[in-house]
Amino acid sequence: MAEISAQVSASLDALTREFDVVAHNLANAGTVGFKRRCNRFTQALAAQEGTPGEGQGLEAAAFDFSQGNLVSTGRTLDFALCGKGFFVLESPEGPLYTRHGIFLTNANGQLVDTAGRLVAGTSGPLLVPPNVDVAQIHVSGDGRIQVGRATIGQFRIVEFADKESQLAPAGLNCFRAPADLTPAEAQGTQIKQGYTEASNVKLVDELVNMIVVSRLYEANMKLVGAARDTTSSAISVAMG
Repeated sequence: MAEISAQVSASLDALTREFDVVAHNLANAGTVGFKRRCNRFTQALAAQEGTPGEGQGLEAAAFDFSQGNLVSTGRTLDFALCGKGFFVLESPEGPLYTRHGIFLTNANGQLVDTAGRLVAGTSGPLLVPPNVDVAQIHVSGDGRIQVGRATIGQFRIVEFADKESQLAPAGLNCFRAPADLTPAEAQGTQIKQGYTEASNVKLVDELVNMIVVSRLYEANMKLVGAARDTTSSAISVAMG
């Protein structure tokens, strides 16, 4: 009985965490560049012939880095990535990586994200000359920033091969890489100017996940109630 209780408790804890993951995904369905978190708990538990209380050994939530839809904004400093890779942002704690391509310029003419962090270029921070109107800027598919025929910089776009799972969330739709994971220049990734990448959350899928989590939680709670009733009956007989 104690073993079953421990199994059920572990399942309930995991289901609670997954509910939080699904709720977080739904809350960010409209966030530019957002990558949903996925958790194998529900799928694995549901595959166990509907048996509650057997949720041990399942993987924690990971990020789904699949491509989101492109949304046209017409704004000069909005950018979307087509393919693998990340924009690089410079922060006091080191480089951060994001798919959130809504940028602007600061007082020094440097390209920054909405939190004021510098956007990295292949040769350092990207700088818009003071005599250049932002509307004059054209960015080619390979990330070269041009004004007329002059190139004033190029976006640094990086990828992590098949090791994106090692990235850790760093807040504000950014990720941080561990010290031993070095990014490489992204291959084949294209930049679309005047577009943003929508969240890759699929509302219908997330709502279905929430229903599944809720039902599995209810099933486990019923098992807890049944175990409590059995224990109460055993105590009554013993004291009988």
